[in-house]
Amino acid sequence: MQLTGHITADTLMSLEAYTKWRKVHKPEIIAHRKLRSVRLGEHINLQFESETTIRYQIQEMLRIEKIFEEEGIEQEIEAYAPLVPDGHNWKATMMIEYTDVNERKRELARLIGVEDRLFVEVEGHVRVYAIADEDLDRENDEKTSAVHFVRFEFTPPMRAAIQAGAAVKIGCDHTHYPAHVQVTPETLASLAGDLR
Repeated sequence: MQLTGHITADTLMSLEAYTKWRKVHKPEIIAHRKLRSVRLGEHINLQFESETTIRYQIQEMLRIEKIFEEEGIEQEIEAYAPLVPDGHNWKATMMIEYTDVNERKRELARLIGVEDRLFVEVEGHVRVYAIADEDLDRENDEKTSAVHFVRFEFTPPMRAAIQAGAAVKIGCDHTHYPAHVQVTPETLASLAGDLR
């Protein structure tokens, strides 16, 4: 999978080429995704996206749906390409995970607005709160969604601090889900690569 900085139909593999590539490289993609995953408390998982993860997602959708026509390929790119960080932010898929169906239903009702209370705190800087669900509203008056798409925008000094090795916390200050975690050095190194 070649990273080009811009996902277009011309930079994706054909279904045949991707199927061969996937057999060899799937473990690398899984390791990359795992490295960029941050658990926040017991029930929130943030999967920080990259060009690699989004290219893989698009290629997987094309493979699963057997999409090879130009229009279908463009629709998949339009759906997923906005999730690639653009040099001054981190973008993540936020998953609220409860295995018990009744507990999930109850907690999603209690966690309305949780996606707006996620933050990144770079050492020496103010908290940056998530900008959530820019594509469509994912909650209603009764519950929030189990999946949200969030973006964290950083100022140039914050980006420089992250790249210089400043400590970074990810947290949530929602009334019903207070949590924070220090980002591990390995994960932070990968995320710092998204910034310029």
